[in-house]
Amino acid sequence: MMDVDVWVRGASGAVTQKLKGVPADAETWTVTDVKHLLEQMLQALDRARDPHSEPPTVAMRGFSWIVSPDQGGVLVHLEVQLGTASAGPFAIDETRLSEMIARVVGRPKESTLVH
Repeated sequence: MMDVDVWVRGASGAVTQKLKGVPADAETWTVTDVKHLLEQMLQALDRARDPHSEPPTVAMRGFSWIVSPDQGGVLVHLEVQLGTASAGPFAIDETRLSEMIARVVGRPKESTLVH
């Protein structure tokens, strides 16, 4: 298991929670593993807000993310209206992980409208 640090808006501090089912060796991650990582991080935010709630359905939209370098690898940070979650460091190439996250989250569709 790995840790995720979670801060809920309005809370006085962050809490650390465990991520379940994410392979420890980030170099072997697939897009499916990255999707699971993001889902676990978003669910950790919800648990921090209400530890007694049922796990919600996770939608891969409506949040900001960034992959940033750190000693020993990279960190993944997510931000939603509810708060933020940060996990890592993961020993994986920053560009590779960013590309996998982009595939999971999807890219915004380009508009054909002229404004």
